[in-house]
Amino acid sequence: MPPSPAALAQALLADAQEKIDRLRSIQPYLIDLSLRENPVGARIGQTLADKLAILPRMRAFGFRNILLGTLDYAMPDELEVDDDFMMYLRDHQVDMDGCFAFTDIGIAAADGTFTPSSSQLKLQAYGVPNTLHEIYLSPAGMAGQYDLETLRRSLPASIDWLNAHIRGDGGGRPRILINIVDGCDAFAEDPDAVCEILGLLAGQPIEGISIEDDRGTYLPFQLGAYVAAARAFLPAPMKILVHVHAGGGFENASVIEALLSGADGAWGGLPKRAAIIGHASLGELIANLVRVGNPHMQDYRLDQLLPLATQLQILDEEEAVPDDLPILGGNAYRLPLSFFRQQPGRFMDLPPEAIGGQYRYRVCPVVSDAAVIAGRLAEVTGRPAEAFPEPVLNRMIRLMRRDLRAGKRIAYDEPVHLLELFARASGV
Repeated sequence: MPPSPAALAQALLADAQEKIDRLRSIQPYLIDLSLRENPVGARIGQTLADKLAILPRMRAFGFRNILLGTLDYAMPDELEVDDDFMMYLRDHQVDMDGCFAFTDIGIAAADGTFTPSSSQLKLQAYGVPNTLHEIYLSPAGMAGQYDLETLRRSLPASIDWLNAHIRGDGGGRPRILINIVDGCDAFAEDPDAVCEILGLLAGQPIEGISIEDDRGTYLPFQLGAYVAAARAFLPAPMKILVHVHAGGGFENASVIEALLSGADGAWGGLPKRAAIIGHASLGELIANLVRVGNPHMQDYRLDQLLPLATQLQILDEEEAVPDDLPILGGNAYRLPLSFFRQQPGRFMDLPPEAIGGQYRYRVCPVVSDAAVIAGRLAEVTGRPAEAFPEPVLNRMIRLMRRDLRAGKRIAYDEPVHLLELFARASGV
């Protein structure tokens, strides 16, 4: 006999609760890329002085794993600010424990001769202890670099070279995460090759792997399946991380799905800015884990999350963060209607105070209520919201409706228009 509708509903709701409980308990492995991911797609970028100022702020925020930069593969002789930054840290004996850099693999010839890549040699020379070591596995990704047979030979040899020549955190072995740059493409196009390489990596002395959706075009359930497939080859304690761009608009859902499917964490910058139009940022991930009640997020300076993420993006762009960006944007916590206010202690709400922000107000003529209008008047005038009589506020609502019906399109949120409206409603 099939289960009753009530029993089926209870089972489905219990499954959702079990997922919430897992997200509450996870202690994610995060690598902050605010020094690299964010400036890559920015209008301006970061100077050496900027990076030197940012690094201690990221440590103070609570990040224990921080990527310092990429050791350029295409033009290694033309140094970048990333090179200057790592050399400065080395030359001034700044502690780099917990720090990473991107490297690409060296190549092992058919006769067994191994040639390390220029990025590996730089990693050694700069004294960076850990690496996200990048490979490609899709046919298009490998084209012009190596074929699958060369990759089979080169990957273990490259890992061996790193373990032999790189001094890791505290003088131990380096933490090596193999980043499959085209991981989603490879799973979609040649899953047999991916599974073969994952099987190879399962026996290697590495920390784990990372899977990218570098265009942000794969759906959350697809990334979840790829993570689950990788986990079948790489049981704990090997780590699986993800990095997802914002191409399709479901990047944060994809990271949550990856965590529920067996991923240990993610890498990304604290702000939203990334190589294309944005990514599943660590700021958003941390905020969403706070939303579900994850106690491990208290390890971070949550009171600094919103202001720090905003300041970093403004630094890279020399322009304001887009107002309508979820969580981190200026309008994310500007209320147009009191009903939308997120409340402390209410399940799945994330009031702005939880991440270092505060509510503000935005007057929208179609929907704003008296409390919102009073709040916006308080912002504009400096007077307390309680100073504005409710009958006047209600007349302001009526006037906005009448103006719109008369074909008048007025931005009442702008201070000059708001004060004019207030004067009309007050009979001044």
